[in-house]
Amino acid sequence: MDNSNEKPYVIGLDMGGTNSVFGIVDQRGTIKAQVVISTKAYPDINDYVKAGVEALQPALDLVGGISQIRGMGIGAPNGNFYNGTIEYAANLAWEGIVPIAQLFQDALGVPTRVTNDANAAAMGEMTYGVARGMKNFIMITLGTGVGSGIVVDGNIVYGSDGFAGELGHFVIDHTENGRPCGCGRSGCLETYCSATGVARTAREILSKRTEDSPLRQLDPDKITSYDVFKAAEQGDPIALDIFDFTGKVLGTACADFVTFNSPEAIIFFGGLTKAGDYLMKPLREAFEKNTLNIFQGKAKLLISSLNGSEAAVLGASALGWE
Repeated sequence: MDNSNEKPYVIGLDMGGTNSVFGIVDQRGTIKAQVVISTKAYPDINDYVKAGVEALQPALDLVGGISQIRGMGIGAPNGNFYNGTIEYAANLAWEGIVPIAQLFQDALGVPTRVTNDANAAAMGEMTYGVARGMKNFIMITLGTGVGSGIVVDGNIVYGSDGFAGELGHFVIDHTENGRPCGCGRSGCLETYCSATGVARTAREILSKRTEDSPLRQLDPDKITSYDVFKAAEQGDPIALDIFDFTGKVLGTACADFVTFNSPEAIIFFGGLTKAGDYLMKPLREAFEKNTLNIFQGKAKLLISSLNGSEAAVLGASALGWE
């Protein structure tokens, strides 16, 4: 008789370019134990898996051992849910295609799944956060880049190859002035609405305008989105205009996004959401102004309820219940 459904915990792994955070999570979304290893310290993937399993042992002992674990979920850059692989991730030490799910499954003996980090955030929101009970929503992660997870009829959209739903690379500026993007194209949403995009907007606006601003006291190349937020809190018109521009761009793009899955909500997650109304007010206005009339008033614009530092682990862990 299989009692696996009664096992009370799952493992979530948030794999970043620098560090990897493992968490043991219960069905309520409480992280019972957490351990961290360096991702980049292990150029050989087998050494990385071995180090991860060793680091997990004390955490597993706390909850009664591996027999209490139902499954493991991994959120990783370029993670492919269909194949259980990480494929050609630019910011990881391992090149090519890495069979990460199989390696951990063999090492731990529990079913293991992988997906990309934004899809993991969507899974976490649906399992533990503001999207509980929702069957159709879009998760947009605003970090160094812009990621997204699209949920239709209760399922993450993976497409034919596992890589569907990259809204950050939706081109919003098709002119020759479109900002160059790390993906090799120009004018992608990510180049305007990520934390790095906000810093780029700050440099552009500062070079075109002459008013005083606390941002002028900083090295332009080192300005961050947090610096812009601090200046906005002081009422700085330039900082407010930077957020106004960013919110308009993102709100207009979201008005387009609702046309393909008519979501109940678009949920925003990541560092930039800490800007609160400085970002959300222009975003809401642009969204309402540009939404097709049949979709008017249907999609809520929400900020994630998950604690930022825990969300990635919780999101990855949600895969472990599947």
